[in-house]
Amino acid sequence: MKIALGADHAGFELKDQIKQYLQQKGIAVRDEGTNSGDSVDYPDYACLVAHDVAEQRADLGILVCGSGIGMAMAANKVGGIRAANVSSEYEAQMSREHNNANVLTLGARILNTEQALAIVAKWLATPFAGGRHERRVEKIAAIEKDEAQTTARDSTA
Repeated sequence: MKIALGADHAGFELKDQIKQYLQQKGIAVRDEGTNSGDSVDYPDYACLVAHDVAEQRADLGILVCGSGIGMAMAANKVGGIRAANVSSEYEAQMSREHNNANVLTLGARILNTEQALAIVAKWLATPFAGGRHERRVEKIAAIEKDEAQTTARDSTA
């Protein structure tokens, strides 16, 4: 398994702690940055990680910013991405089990390291349940496809 990681200036320290945790578990990491507290724009890093997952350079992605909200919004603009902003182990479990989330977003100003690592552990350990949830995830993908087709039609009109 390979996990793509990304963070903005508010999340880089927690990203590095998550990176260390994953490596200790024997999980390969693709670190897309940032690596300092210098101000950067979170959509840039969300896009890198989301494309890593969508283009299969990584199996899953984890993004960290101050709240996790902006990262989720930006990552979800990339086709094939189901990013979930999570602040509890229960949400981590449900985002994987019911929604087959392939990107996890976390808020470094909301979670401490212990909470974040527990969420990451639960998220990675939870498989997608499939069944009735598969139909719902397929409907999300259909919405995405319809939006892409609408955009293509509009650009040729």
